[in-house]
Amino acid sequence: MAVIEEPARQTPILAETDVLVVGGGPGGLAAALGAARQGARVMLVERYGCFGGVIAQSMVGTIAWYRTTEKTVDAGGIGVEFEQRAKAMNASLQVNHYQVLDTEVFKFIADQMIQEAGIVPLLHTQIVDVLQADGAITGVITESKSGRQAILAKRVIDATGDGDVAARAGAPFWIDPKEDLEGATVNFGCSGIDLEKFITHILKNPSSIADWGDASGEKEATEFSTYIREPFDKAKEAGEIPEDVRMESYWGSFTDAGEIPNMNAIHMAGIDSTDVWDLTRGEIEGRQRVMWAVAALKKYAPGFEEARLRTIGASIGCRESRKILGEYDLTEHDVLNQAEFDDSIGIFPEFLDGNGIAIMPSTGRYFQVPFRITVPKQVENLLVAGRCVAGDKVSHAATRQMMCCTVTGQGAGVASAISLESGVPSREVDIGRVQDALRKQGVRLT
Repeated sequence: MAVIEEPARQTPILAETDVLVVGGGPGGLAAALGAARQGARVMLVERYGCFGGVIAQSMVGTIAWYRTTEKTVDAGGIGVEFEQRAKAMNASLQVNHYQVLDTEVFKFIADQMIQEAGIVPLLHTQIVDVLQADGAITGVITESKSGRQAILAKRVIDATGDGDVAARAGAPFWIDPKEDLEGATVNFGCSGIDLEKFITHILKNPSSIADWGDASGEKEATEFSTYIREPFDKAKEAGEIPEDVRMESYWGSFTDAGEIPNMNAIHMAGIDSTDVWDLTRGEIEGRQRVMWAVAALKKYAPGFEEARLRTIGASIGCRESRKILGEYDLTEHDVLNQAEFDDSIGIFPEFLDGNGIAIMPSTGRYFQVPFRITVPKQVENLLVAGRCVAGDKVSHAATRQMMCCTVTGQGAGVASAISLESGVPSREVDIGRVQDALRKQGVRLT
């Protein structure tokens, strides 16, 4: 690759803070709130114009859609608060034992929670480099409409999803070749649907979890799913959708106005979310596929005859990219065998959705989430939260889930604040104190 030499320059300091959280999705929100509630001065930086991550940008309000029975056990904490706040504002739909969030109102809910906690928000800001001294991260370099600026921080939490901060700081990570990464999605919503006709058809022709993954037990074969494929197969047979385009849809909720706000039908392979060319191609190709999908639904899905496109997600949704090498790497065995850890920062149900595996947590089984998967090797005072935590390919199908992202986020936030109080590096924090603080914040650890 050809290069240019940039001249040295002075970079103005935009802000200084105790804990800097980079990325305002479910993991980043939980990290910022956890740290602020522990008494730290917190700044939360987000590249888009609203907080919420995949909830707000990709319109995915089903933060706990796996909670289909009363037996499912969650960690509680900030992720459940998201559901409670939305319900209190009449901004969610009760389905089984979970809330489907109104993703537009959630943008406002996130603002409220940040302001109530005294967190300093910063939107429309991209992190482009890091500052380090003696192996420890000391801040980041940003680019925004205000130009190139620096934020100094005593502790940093990488909640970018792609491990951008960790990678720039030199923390070791791994990423699969793009052809082996989980598919990327451009979501969309439709209005003008005859819901009675559509839902009647769905109930007469039900799908199950087993229809879309290698389920390991009989429960998935009977577990209802909003999975629909027939309209797209018919469109392919008619030559209206290219044969090699993967298209199958899941829908999360509906409104009295005849809307389905989120259709998850577009699944594109070969998208590396750390490559801007791939992201560009994915956004454009994804919108083309959305138009094919809407046309197929109108023609072949009962109830969609008069439907029209309502929204397209503001950003492509990517499920997998960098994963740090941590002080501990979570494994498939851990997730599927109720692993217990002395450094637990929360629990998550035995739920896998990814890499062709579908296991629903309807038995009450769960695993403990260890603090060490948030601790990258080689870089001090940096923790990660969300889908870039340390683990193998199968465990990632659990830790990438939004509710699990809030578990690692809240744990990382509290740990960062306590390590600062104690005057020790993040990795050396007294885990007992962290666990006591998390319990006080409503998190179940065991």
